[in-house]
Amino acid sequence: MPETNRLVVGDNLAVLATLPEASIDLAYLDPPYNTGNDFAYADSYGPHAAWTAMMRPRLAQVRRVLAPGGAVAVSIDDHEVAHLRLLLDEVFGEACFLAQVVVNLNPKGRQLGRGFATSHEYLLVYARDARACLLDASTTDTVDPADFPLRDPGEPHPYRRLPLRNTNKKFNPVTAPTMHFALWGDPDTGEVRSSPFAGGQEIRPVFGDGAPAVWRWSVPRVDARPADLVCRRVRGRGGVRVDVFQKDRLVPGRRKKLRTVWLAEEVGSTDTAVAELKALVGHVFESPKPTGLLLRLLATMPADARVLDPFAGSGTTGHAVALANAADGGTRTCLSVDVATPVRPGSNAELAGLLTMADVTRARLRAVAERVGGGFADETRATSGGDDDRPPDGLG
Repeated sequence: MPETNRLVVGDNLAVLATLPEASIDLAYLDPPYNTGNDFAYADSYGPHAAWTAMMRPRLAQVRRVLAPGGAVAVSIDDHEVAHLRLLLDEVFGEACFLAQVVVNLNPKGRQLGRGFATSHEYLLVYARDARACLLDASTTDTVDPADFPLRDPGEPHPYRRLPLRNTNKKFNPVTAPTMHFALWGDPDTGEVRSSPFAGGQEIRPVFGDGAPAVWRWSVPRVDARPADLVCRRVRGRGGVRVDVFQKDRLVPGRRKKLRTVWLAEEVGSTDTAVAELKALVGHVFESPKPTGLLLRLLATMPADARVLDPFAGSGTTGHAVALANAADGGTRTCLSVDVATPVRPGSNAELAGLLTMADVTRARLRAVAERVGGGFADETRATSGGDDDRPPDGLG
C-alpha cells in the first residue's frame, strides 16, 4: 500500500508536467498572494499580470491531471481574488464554477495598517467537469440534533416535518404539471396514500395564498415511502386546512449543505494553525492554514481521493489527509510539491535549522507520519521547467 504522504521537491510546474492525466481527484492550491509581505519567503510577484502569468500554466496543468470527477480549490485573499476568478473561468470554464467561499481565518481582524480589519480570505472551488464532479458540498459537522425535535413511539430516529409541497413558486402546475395531483390523507391518524381510502380526504398542493402548487414527490415515491409522510391540520390565511408533510429523519451520517461562509470556530484560524504546526515542528511558519479547513474540503470527496498540493508550504494538506484517514479508515493519498527556495534570513524556520521551504514541508510530513501514521516518501527533482525564476511556494 502506498504511503499516505509523498513529497516531491522541485519546481511545481515541472513536476505537474510529469503527472499522468486524470490521476488526481482533488487539488488544493495555496499560492503566493502577491501581497509584497515577507513571511518565511518573499510573497511578491509584482504586477497582477506577472502573477497571473505565473499561475496560468500551473492551473492548466492542474486541470490536465484532474480526473473527470475531480475538483480544485484555491485559497486567495482580496489582492488577487478578482484576477484569480477570471483566470479560473478561463482555464476551467465558467460552467465549472462551484463556489466562492469566504473563510474567516482571522476572527479578530488584522489591526495593523489603515482601513478595515480584514478577517477573511477566499476559497475558489471549480470542477474539472461540472456534470461528472464527485464533490458533495455537504457535511455532517453542522447537523444540529435540535432541529429534529419529533419522535414516533418505537422509531429509532427523531424527525422534523417538511412541507411535501414544493415551496418554490417557480415550480407550479404550469412548469411542472406532472407533479400536481391529488393525495388522500386522514388528519386524525396521519395516514397518507396516493389513492382514496376510508377516512381519507382529497388533498391537492397549494401555496399559503391558496394558489395551486406541486408536490416534491412523485406518485411512485409516495407509494414506496408512506411511513415517511404524515397528514395534519394546519392554519393558513384561509383558515384551517389539511396538508401533507414529510418526516425528515435524523439518521446516522446525516449531512447538511455547506454554507459559503466558513467560520473560524468551524474550520480553525491562523492562530490555531500556528499552534498545530508548533506542536509538530516548532514555530517555523507565520501563516499556515488550519487542518480543519482542509478536513472540511476533504470530507466533500470520497475517502479514497488522490489529493494534490502543488504549493505545499508548511504541509497542511498532507497533515489533514493523514488525520482524515486516521479518523475514518480512508485510503486517501497526498502528493505535496515544494521547491527548495531558501527561507527568509533570520526567520523562525532558519533559526530552527530549516533552510528551505521544502525543509519545512518535509519536517512536518515526517512528524505527521510518526504521530498520525500513514508513512512518508521523499523525492527530489530538478527545479528547471518553470516560467519564472522565483519559486512559487505556498502558504499552506
